[in-house]
Amino acid sequence: MTAPLIDPFARAISYLRVSVTDRCDFRCTYCMTEHMQFLPKKELLTLEELDRLCSAFIGLGVEKLRITGGEPLVRRGIMTFFEAMARHLQSGQLKELTLTTNGSQLKRFAADLAACGVKRVNVSLDTLDDEKFARITRWGRLAQVREGIEAAQAAGLRVKINVVALKGVNEDELFPIVEWCAAEGHDLTFIEVMPMGDMGEEDRLGQYWSLKDLRARLAERYSLTDLAERSGGPARYVRLEETGSKIGFITPLSHNFCESCNRVRLTCTGELYMCLGQEDRADLRAPLRASADDAVLEDAIRAAIAQKPKGHDFDYSRQSVAGQVTRHMSHTGG
Repeated sequence: MTAPLIDPFARAISYLRVSVTDRCDFRCTYCMTEHMQFLPKKELLTLEELDRLCSAFIGLGVEKLRITGGEPLVRRGIMTFFEAMARHLQSGQLKELTLTTNGSQLKRFAADLAACGVKRVNVSLDTLDDEKFARITRWGRLAQVREGIEAAQAAGLRVKINVVALKGVNEDELFPIVEWCAAEGHDLTFIEVMPMGDMGEEDRLGQYWSLKDLRARLAERYSLTDLAERSGGPARYVRLEETGSKIGFITPLSHNFCESCNRVRLTCTGELYMCLGQEDRADLRAPLRASADDAVLEDAIRAAIAQKPKGHDFDYSRQSVAGQVTRHMSHTGG
């Protein structure tokens, strides 16, 4: 049972993204509706069950664990989970423990995260304009997020800013965001908006801003050098020679990255999605609860990985959204 997880296309699965909650203190317009119906708390895995599941994956060769949500830091008692995962960093089995966050709770938790062995965090931030931020997030305050980022830096955490490219929303902030990240020492990744959740097809088409276009605009002002490095995720990176800063591009639509996919996603209810852009999933909650012996759970994990597809089907044509999936991003995890 110690053989690594290899999918049908000879890709080793070494990266697990875990959504610990579908709840969030923001209501970003491209992620969820304003009046979301969240899962009943009784359907969520306990933190102890999440520990057991993640530990099983780590035992099968997963070396990178990213905690997501919703907003992971709004889950009650979440630091006990991070503290539990720290033992795998100390043993050397786990190479990296990190999280994606909206930054709202970082001021409160940054020092504790660093103490657990977290080295870097991804902060989702689509605008530097207070009014626009309030409009995009509906419930968020930019000042609170900025304070969280400052707290993360003070705690020694490396911060990467994730920006969803939204046509007609933050196009005019392309260079201010790039310049701010360079000045603050933050890495930066742009992400194409993905067709997930029942948000209205017209809105999706209107929001989509191809990163091919975004990159072309950057090249008008900066010298871009392609980098060979990979962070374990789907981003492709360039260096801006004038600033020395690094910028990533996550392009599920204009240039998909499936050929090197090494990751799967676990939801807070124990569903394993082998591909973000497909509806296929495996129930790991039942085998988790069926036996205290992890052999049953490990068999279920291996069976799921054997069903991992070659890639997703996301596509935007001129008239419609193809490959759309009905679940919200907050359910699967960012």
